[in-house]
Amino acid sequence: MANNNKHTIILMQPSQNRGTRTFMDYESISQAIDGICGLYERKLKELDPMNRNITYDIADLYNYIDGLADMSALVYEQSIQAYLPYDRQWIKHRTFQHLKKMASAPR
Repeated sequence: MANNNKHTIILMQPSQNRGTRTFMDYESISQAIDGICGLYERKLKELDPMNRNITYDIADLYNYIDGLADMSALVYEQSIQAYLPYDRQWIKHRTFQHLKKMASAPR
């Protein structure tokens, strides 16, 4: 994807407590999606520390994203030299595309 190498900031608030607001920044959209997947995988490990083989499907990941109080992305657009905001649905769509591409990549 041509627009993948765009600096991306993920804004999230895991709970209703405004004090849980945080952000993570990445050099690309792909790295940001990997970061979100990593957050979910760490959450799964916390819930079941004895399980050494973490598996999940896209619906589980979507439920995690939807279960957060808030999540959005800011993606840098060079042509206007500004960050464009994207919502949770966009994040879920990009996550699906990213995982689909990874699953079809030669090993």
